[in-house]
Amino acid sequence: MKIKIGISSCLLGDEVRYDGGHKRSALCTQTMSDIFEFVPICPEVGIGLPIPRSTIHLVGDSSTVQAVMSTNHTINYTTNLAAYGRQKVLENGDWSGYIFMDKSPSCGLFTVKIYSEGKGPVFENGRGLYAKVITSLQPFLPVEEARRLEDLQIRESFMIRVFAYSDWQQLQSKGLTVPLLIDFHTRYKYSLMAHSPGHYLCLESLLEDAKGVNLDGLAQQYFSRLMTSLQQLATPQSHLAVCLDIQRALKESLTVCDNNKLTQLIDQYSKNKILLAELKTFLAYRVKKHPIMAQAYFQSSIST
Repeated sequence: MKIKIGISSCLLGDEVRYDGGHKRSALCTQTMSDIFEFVPICPEVGIGLPIPRSTIHLVGDSSTVQAVMSTNHTINYTTNLAAYGRQKVLENGDWSGYIFMDKSPSCGLFTVKIYSEGKGPVFENGRGLYAKVITSLQPFLPVEEARRLEDLQIRESFMIRVFAYSDWQQLQSKGLTVPLLIDFHTRYKYSLMAHSPGHYLCLESLLEDAKGVNLDGLAQQYFSRLMTSLQQLATPQSHLAVCLDIQRALKESLTVCDNNKLTQLIDQYSKNKILLAELKTFLAYRVKKHPIMAQAYFQSSIST
Protein backbone atom coordinates (compact mmCIF):
# COMPACT_ATOMS: atom_id res chain seq x y z
CA MET A 1 0.00 0.00 0.00
CA LYS A 2 1.44 3.36 -1.04
CA ILE A 3 1.95 6.20 1.41
CA LYS A 4 -0.30 9.18 0.73
CA ILE A 5 1.32 12.61 0.47
CA GLY A 6 0.18 15.98 -0.82
CA ILE A 7 1.87 17.59 -3.80
CA SER A 8 1.57 20.76 -5.85
CA SER A 9 -0.40 19.76 -8.97
CA CYS A 10 1.99 21.48 -11.38
CA LEU A 11 4.77 19.10 -10.28
CA LEU A 12 2.81 16.19 -11.75
CA GLY A 13 2.51 17.98 -15.09
CA ASP A 14 -0.95 19.47 -14.56
CA GLU A 15 -1.25 22.72 -16.51
CA VAL A 16 -2.51 24.81 -13.62
CA ARG A 17 0.07 27.59 -13.32
CA TYR A 18 -0.73 31.25 -13.85
CA ASP A 19 0.54 31.08 -17.45
CA GLY A 20 -1.23 27.80 -18.25
CA GLY A 21 1.98 25.82 -17.92
CA HIS A 22 3.32 23.23 -15.49
CA LYS A 23 6.53 22.37 -13.63
CA ARG A 24 6.57 18.59 -14.09
CA SER A 25 9.14 16.92 -11.85
CA ALA A 26 10.74 13.75 -13.24
CA LEU A 27 11.84 12.79 -9.74
CA CYS A 28 8.26 12.90 -8.45
CA THR A 29 6.52 11.38 -11.47
CA GLN A 30 9.08 8.69 -12.39
CA THR A 31 10.73 7.72 -9.10
CA MET A 32 8.69 8.68 -6.07
CA SER A 33 5.38 7.70 -7.66
CA ASP A 34 6.32 4.04 -7.10
CA ILE A 35 6.17 4.63 -3.35
CA PHE A 36 3.77 7.52 -2.85
CA GLU A 37 0.12 8.02 -3.63
CA PHE A 38 0.04 11.67 -4.57
CA VAL A 39 -2.80 14.00 -3.62
CA PRO A 40 -2.41 16.76 -6.23
CA ILE A 41 -3.57 20.21 -5.13
CA CYS A 42 -3.33 23.66 -6.69
CA PRO A 43 -4.68 26.08 -4.08
CA GLU A 44 -4.98 28.96 -6.55
CA VAL A 45 -7.22 26.92 -8.85
CA GLY A 46 -8.86 25.48 -5.74
CA ILE A 47 -10.13 28.92 -4.68
CA GLY A 48 -11.58 29.50 -8.12
CA LEU A 49 -8.89 31.43 -9.99
CA PRO A 50 -8.83 30.91 -13.78
CA ILE A 51 -6.11 29.51 -16.04
CA PRO A 52 -4.31 31.60 -17.19
CA ARG A 53 -4.48 34.35 -14.57
CA SER A 54 -2.62 37.33 -13.18
CA THR A 55 0.18 36.40 -10.81
CA ILE A 56 -0.15 36.67 -7.04
CA HIS A 57 2.22 38.73 -4.90
CA LEU A 58 2.79 38.49 -1.18
CA VAL A 59 2.92 41.98 0.28
CA GLY A 60 3.54 43.41 3.74
CA ASP A 61 6.08 42.20 6.27
CA SER A 62 6.82 38.81 7.79
CA SER A 63 4.07 39.15 10.41
CA THR A 64 1.28 40.60 8.24
CA VAL A 65 1.63 39.02 4.82
CA GLN A 66 -1.25 39.38 2.38
CA ALA A 67 -1.77 37.54 -0.92
CA VAL A 68 -2.94 39.98 -3.59
CA MET A 69 -3.18 40.24 -7.36
CA SER A 70 0.16 41.57 -8.58
CA THR A 71 -1.44 44.12 -10.89
CA ASN A 72 -4.15 45.25 -8.47
CA HIS A 73 -3.39 45.05 -4.76
CA THR A 74 -7.00 45.75 -3.83
CA ILE A 75 -7.90 42.23 -4.97
CA ASN A 76 -6.98 40.13 -1.95
CA TYR A 77 -6.87 36.30 -1.82
CA THR A 78 -5.54 35.92 1.74
CA THR A 79 -8.73 34.77 3.44
CA ASN A 80 -9.64 32.33 0.67
CA LEU A 81 -6.18 30.72 0.52
CA ALA A 82 -6.05 30.35 4.31
CA ALA A 83 -9.52 28.80 4.41
CA TYR A 84 -8.61 26.45 1.57
CA GLY A 85 -5.52 25.30 3.47
CA ARG A 86 -7.57 24.55 6.58
CA GLN A 87 -10.07 22.64 4.45
CA LYS A 88 -7.36 20.46 2.89
CA VAL A 89 -5.92 19.60 6.30
CA LEU A 90 -9.36 18.46 7.47
CA GLU A 91 -9.88 16.41 4.31
CA ASN A 92 -6.46 14.75 4.37
CA GLY A 93 -5.75 13.70 7.93
CA ASP A 94 -4.15 10.53 6.57
CA TRP A 95 -1.45 12.09 4.42
CA SER A 96 2.13 11.63 5.64
CA GLY A 97 4.01 14.40 3.87
CA TYR A 98 3.83 17.17 1.29
CA ILE A 99 5.96 18.24 -1.68
CA PHE A 100 5.54 21.92 -2.57
CA MET A 101 6.45 24.01 -5.60
CA ASP A 102 9.29 26.39 -4.76
CA LYS A 103 9.00 30.20 -5.00
CA SER A 104 5.22 30.03 -5.38
CA PRO A 105 3.35 32.75 -3.43
CA SER A 106 0.83 30.11 -2.42
CA CYS A 107 2.99 26.96 -2.13
CA GLY A 108 6.65 27.97 -1.67
CA LEU A 109 8.34 27.02 1.59
CA PHE A 110 11.61 28.92 1.85
CA THR A 111 12.37 31.50 -0.85
CA VAL A 112 9.13 33.30 -1.66
CA LYS A 113 9.38 37.04 -2.30
CA ILE A 114 7.43 39.37 -0.02
CA TYR A 115 6.98 42.79 -1.59
CA SER A 116 6.69 46.04 0.31
CA GLU A 117 3.53 48.07 -0.14
CA GLY A 118 5.72 51.11 -0.61
CA LYS A 119 9.20 51.43 -2.06
CA GLY A 120 10.88 49.43 0.66
CA PRO A 121 12.94 46.27 0.25
CA VAL A 122 11.75 42.92 -1.09
CA PHE A 123 12.21 40.05 1.33
CA GLU A 124 13.40 36.81 -0.27
CA ASN A 125 12.75 34.30 2.52
CA GLY A 126 8.96 34.26 2.78
CA ARG A 127 6.62 31.27 2.83
CA GLY A 128 3.64 30.83 0.51
CA LEU A 129 0.35 31.60 2.22
CA TYR A 130 -1.26 28.20 1.63
CA ALA A 131 1.94 26.36 2.62
CA LYS A 132 2.13 28.45 5.78
CA VAL A 133 -1.35 27.30 6.82
CA ILE A 134 -0.50 23.63 6.17
CA THR A 135 2.74 23.75 8.14
CA SER A 136 1.17 25.72 10.99
CA LEU A 137 -1.69 23.25 11.44
CA GLN A 138 0.54 20.18 11.01
CA PRO A 139 3.92 21.22 12.43
CA PHE A 140 5.45 17.72 12.31
CA LEU A 141 4.26 16.86 8.79
CA PRO A 142 7.33 16.21 6.59
CA VAL A 143 7.43 18.93 3.93
CA GLU A 144 9.88 19.82 1.18
CA GLU A 145 10.18 21.68 -2.10
CA ALA A 146 10.63 19.61 -5.26
CA ARG A 147 13.72 21.58 -6.28
CA ARG A 148 15.49 20.83 -2.99
CA LEU A 149 14.70 17.12 -3.28
CA GLU A 150 17.26 16.90 -6.08
CA ASP A 151 19.84 17.02 -3.27
CA LEU A 152 20.49 13.44 -2.06
CA GLN A 153 20.88 14.36 1.61
CA ILE A 154 17.71 16.45 1.68
CA ARG A 155 15.81 13.75 -0.19
CA GLU A 156 16.94 11.04 2.22
CA SER A 157 15.90 13.17 5.20
CA PHE A 158 12.48 13.80 3.68
CA MET A 159 11.97 10.12 2.82
CA ILE A 160 12.78 8.81 6.28
CA ARG A 161 10.57 11.46 7.89
CA VAL A 162 7.67 10.46 5.65
CA PHE A 163 8.14 6.79 6.57
CA ALA A 164 8.35 7.70 10.26
CA TYR A 165 5.23 9.86 10.08
CA SER A 166 3.31 7.10 8.30
CA ASP A 167 4.51 4.47 10.78
CA TRP A 168 3.48 6.73 13.65
CA GLN A 169 0.00 7.14 12.18
CA GLN A 170 -0.33 3.36 11.97
CA LEU A 171 0.97 2.94 15.51
CA GLN A 172 -1.60 5.35 16.88
CA SER A 173 -4.41 3.65 14.95
CA LYS A 174 -3.53 0.36 16.65
CA GLY A 175 -3.60 1.88 20.10
CA LEU A 176 -0.43 3.20 21.68
CA THR A 177 1.29 1.20 24.42
CA VAL A 178 4.75 1.49 26.00
CA PRO A 179 5.97 -1.80 24.43
CA LEU A 180 4.81 -0.65 20.98
CA LEU A 181 6.51 2.70 21.47
CA ILE A 182 9.75 0.97 22.45
CA ASP A 183 9.48 -1.34 19.43
CA PHE A 184 8.94 1.71 17.20
CA HIS A 185 12.05 3.35 18.63
CA THR A 186 14.07 0.16 18.12
CA ARG A 187 13.14 0.09 14.42
CA TYR A 188 14.42 3.65 14.00
CA LYS A 189 17.71 3.04 15.79
CA TYR A 190 19.98 3.22 12.74
CA SER A 191 18.05 6.07 11.12
CA LEU A 192 18.47 8.14 14.26
CA MET A 193 22.14 7.20 14.54
CA ALA A 194 22.69 8.38 10.96
CA HIS A 195 20.85 11.68 11.40
CA SER A 196 21.60 12.61 14.99
CA PRO A 197 23.45 10.17 17.28
CA GLY A 198 23.06 12.54 20.23
CA HIS A 199 19.30 12.69 19.83
CA TYR A 200 19.17 8.89 19.60
CA LEU A 201 20.72 8.62 23.06
CA CYS A 202 18.36 11.28 24.43
CA LEU A 203 15.32 9.42 23.09
CA GLU A 204 16.70 6.17 24.49
CA SER A 205 16.94 7.82 27.90
CA LEU A 206 13.44 9.25 27.56
CA LEU A 207 11.95 5.79 27.06
CA GLU A 208 13.96 4.28 29.91
CA ASP A 209 11.90 6.45 32.27
CA ALA A 210 8.57 5.48 30.66
CA LYS A 211 7.12 3.67 33.69
CA GLY A 212 4.63 5.73 35.61
CA VAL A 213 4.67 8.54 33.02
CA ASN A 214 1.53 9.74 31.22
CA LEU A 215 1.67 7.80 27.95
CA ASP A 216 0.06 10.46 25.75
CA GLY A 217 2.44 13.11 27.03
CA LEU A 218 5.41 10.80 26.60
CA ALA A 219 4.38 9.91 23.05
CA GLN A 220 3.96 13.55 22.04
CA GLN A 221 7.35 14.44 23.49
CA TYR A 222 9.00 11.44 21.83
CA PHE A 223 7.51 12.09 18.39
CA SER A 224 8.35 15.78 18.35
CA ARG A 225 11.97 15.00 19.22
CA LEU A 226 12.08 12.18 16.68
CA MET A 227 10.93 14.37 13.80
CA THR A 228 13.34 17.14 14.81
CA SER A 229 16.18 14.62 14.87
CA LEU A 230 15.39 13.12 11.47
CA GLN A 231 15.21 16.59 9.93
CA GLN A 232 18.93 16.95 10.51
CA LEU A 233 20.85 15.87 7.42
CA ALA A 234 22.77 12.63 7.65
CA THR A 235 26.32 12.78 6.32
CA PRO A 236 28.40 10.20 4.44
CA GLN A 237 30.47 9.89 7.60
CA SER A 238 27.47 9.15 9.82
CA HIS A 239 26.11 6.65 7.28
CA LEU A 240 29.52 5.00 7.21
CA ALA A 241 29.49 4.65 10.99
CA VAL A 242 26.03 3.06 10.82
CA CYS A 243 27.10 0.64 8.08
CA LEU A 244 30.09 -0.47 10.16
CA ASP A 245 27.78 -0.99 13.15
CA ILE A 246 25.44 -3.06 10.99
CA GLN A 247 28.36 -5.14 9.73
CA ARG A 248 29.36 -5.92 13.31
CA ALA A 249 25.78 -6.91 14.13
CA LEU A 250 25.70 -9.26 11.10
CA LYS A 251 29.12 -10.81 11.65
CA GLU A 252 27.76 -14.23 12.58
CA SER A 253 25.01 -14.19 9.94
CA LEU A 254 27.10 -13.53 6.85
CA THR A 255 29.29 -16.03 5.05
CA VAL A 256 32.97 -15.22 4.76
CA CYS A 257 32.43 -14.38 1.10
CA ASP A 258 29.49 -12.07 1.84
CA ASN A 259 31.31 -10.38 4.68
CA ASN A 260 34.25 -9.69 2.41
CA LYS A 261 31.89 -8.30 -0.23
CA LEU A 262 30.23 -6.08 2.38
CA THR A 263 33.63 -4.81 3.49
CA GLN A 264 34.43 -4.01 -0.14
CA LEU A 265 31.14 -2.14 -0.62
CA ILE A 266 31.60 -0.15 2.58
CA ASP A 267 35.09 0.81 1.42
CA GLN A 268 33.73 1.89 -1.98
CA TYR A 269 31.01 3.93 -0.32
CA SER A 270 33.57 5.61 1.95
CA LYS A 271 35.46 6.66 -1.20
CA ASN A 272 32.27 7.96 -2.86
CA LYS A 273 32.42 5.32 -5.59
CA ILE A 274 28.94 3.87 -5.01
CA LEU A 275 25.64 5.14 -3.64
CA LEU A 276 24.39 4.08 -0.24
CA ALA A 277 21.42 2.44 -1.98
CA GLU A 278 23.73 -0.14 -3.57
CA LEU A 279 25.09 -1.13 -0.19
CA LYS A 280 21.59 -1.37 1.29
CA THR A 281 20.39 -3.44 -1.67
CA PHE A 282 23.19 -5.94 -1.14
CA LEU A 283 22.21 -6.37 2.50
CA ALA A 284 18.53 -6.65 1.66
CA TYR A 285 19.31 -9.49 -0.74
CA ARG A 286 21.80 -11.37 1.42
CA VAL A 287 20.14 -11.14 4.84
CA LYS A 288 16.51 -10.44 3.95
CA LYS A 289 15.22 -12.73 6.73
CA HIS A 290 17.45 -11.27 9.46
CA PRO A 291 15.62 -9.14 12.10
CA ILE A 292 17.90 -6.23 11.29
CA MET A 293 16.08 -5.83 7.97
CA ALA A 294 13.04 -4.59 9.90
CA GLN A 295 15.00 -1.42 10.53
CA ALA A 296 13.45 1.68 8.97
CA TYR A 297 16.96 2.56 7.81
CA PHE A 298 16.51 0.22 4.86
CA GLN A 299 13.32 1.93 3.68
CA SER A 300 14.76 5.24 2.53
CA SER A 301 16.93 3.93 -0.29
CA ILE A 302 15.71 5.91 -3.31
CA SER A 303 18.88 7.09 -5.04
CA THR A 304 20.68 7.67 -1.76
